[in-house]
Amino acid sequence: MKRIFYTAVLSIFVLAMSSCVDAPAPFGVVPTKDQVEWQKNEYTMFVHFGPNTFTGVEWGSGQEKAEIFNPTALDCGQWASVAKAAGMKGIILTAKHHDGFCLWPNPVSSHTVAQSAWKDGKGDVLKELSEACREYDLGFGIYISPWDRNDPHYGTDEYNDVFVQTLEHALGSYGHVFEQWFDRACGEGPNGRKQVYDWPLFNSTVHKMQPDAVIFSDYGPGCRWVGNESGKAGRTCWSTINVNEDFTGPKQSRKDLNEGIKGGNTWAAAETDVSIRPGWFWKESENSKVKSLQHLLKIYYESVGRNSLLLLNVPADTRGLIHEVDSLRLMELRAALDEIFAKDLTEGAKVEADNVRGDSRRFKAQNLLDKDYDKYWAADDDVTKTSFVVKLPEARTFNRVQLQEYIPLGQRVSAFSIDALDEDGSWHPIARETTIGYKRIVHVPATTTTAVRVNIEESEACPVLNGFALFMDNIYESFEMSNVPSGEVKPASESLITDMGEVTPIRGFVYAPKVNGEGGVIVDYQVEVSDDGKSWTPISSVLTFDNIVNNPISQEKIFSSYIETRFLKLIPHRVMDTTSNAAEESETYGVSVFGCVQ
Repeated sequence: MKRIFYTAVLSIFVLAMSSCVDAPAPFGVVPTKDQVEWQKNEYTMFVHFGPNTFTGVEWGSGQEKAEIFNPTALDCGQWASVAKAAGMKGIILTAKHHDGFCLWPNPVSSHTVAQSAWKDGKGDVLKELSEACREYDLGFGIYISPWDRNDPHYGTDEYNDVFVQTLEHALGSYGHVFEQWFDRACGEGPNGRKQVYDWPLFNSTVHKMQPDAVIFSDYGPGCRWVGNESGKAGRTCWSTINVNEDFTGPKQSRKDLNEGIKGGNTWAAAETDVSIRPGWFWKESENSKVKSLQHLLKIYYESVGRNSLLLLNVPADTRGLIHEVDSLRLMELRAALDEIFAKDLTEGAKVEADNVRGDSRRFKAQNLLDKDYDKYWAADDDVTKTSFVVKLPEARTFNRVQLQEYIPLGQRVSAFSIDALDEDGSWHPIARETTIGYKRIVHVPATTTTAVRVNIEESEACPVLNGFALFMDNIYESFEMSNVPSGEVKPASESLITDMGEVTPIRGFVYAPKVNGEGGVIVDYQVEVSDDGKSWTPISSVLTFDNIVNNPISQEKIFSSYIETRFLKLIPHRVMDTTSNAAEESETYGVSVFGCVQ
């Protein structure tokens, strides 16, 4: 009996010693609790809505009459029900876009819903949406552009104070806000007013009004732009970047925005904003151009699956509803994701690691399969290269491997590989990647095996992982977006001339860059017309294709009245390289479509 007693005491003592092993110290900059909870959302909805919905443009001029905003059946409850059914965790609304029109009765603006025809000027979209989000248990977020093409104070010292009052009213009147969205847009162009924004003041105002809100912008401080609007985070994607203390710079290259910076001084994980349609605002002509299920799955894998949050824009139409085409596609995506990720093929598996921190059960490798977010496997402090093996109960087939780092302690892994066990007992490689972060979903060939090995090849500090899973995706197939040219291909720096064959009344033209802006895009341009192709008459000043660098899609330009001409010439005044890291000006570009709307 005495021997049994001593054995029990010894076992308890060893267990107690094991539980006393210290957790890894945080590495580098780490996220706040709010940033961690923000990334757990994974997938949220953007809603672009405003006067542009009724005019069919992407960037309004600010001179649109307020009465043009008049949705016939606005129902924010419908938006929220669609978002909830789609699996989204929040909605961010364009409460004020660049045109300056406010979707709530902003007391420091005379360009708001209070001046519109909608509900006789007594409506408030922010109020209706915030209430709908609470009803459906969704986060409520606000987009407010600092650029204002209507406010007379814009371009003066007084404007920053006006903008602060705008923020205070929007953020202080509608309950909890989970994300404040700033896109840092600044106009008006080479000859117009341009504002010097007081970003420290703007950010401090948000923190004062909504202490828990994550602030989005190119520089953070809460999260950063992914560097494109095509829905693609980098295969390497760090959650850290380098910025100065007031978050006004330095200017980030698109590469750094897309991939982050290893060892950066600020935690600002990437947010991937992309539209379900070619444009950001609803257009009837785009009802047939809603992204396919395959395309949306690709976006999901290249955003959520690459350590980024997916913010998918689903614009409201002129009724004030999410269009049925968009809603149906979202339900198809939800059904596909549910099917793909319904069954974790590691069920019943055992995990063994080369190294366990202090040989402690608290940090055991089996924690990788535990669904408790705060349980994790960790290695000793001096171990930055190690591996673990997941032994399956029987041979199973998968083509997706999901890994997660415990980001409250920082992002660490910079290179890893995955092997599968062959029937002869040897290992063969099936994937090699770089970063993991909050979540990484690795595409691998369809693989049947009884064991999977993950090799942490490089880590900035001891690896700390809290998730591993295997899935089989029978739905998604890789695809390339078609690029079928329908017109003459020329460098974008050259003038583009269309010959109608005879003098014809035309109402406008369509300019379309090559797919994804390959080769570059025309940004600023001028239009001239001619009856003989020799003598040309300007019919416009220097104009701009709005947002075309970030979203290089076809843009239709309509004249104020019909013009009779045989030749129409588009003269580039400024061209930009959309594929370079910083979108610097360049001289060689491609154009695939240039036609006329008759």
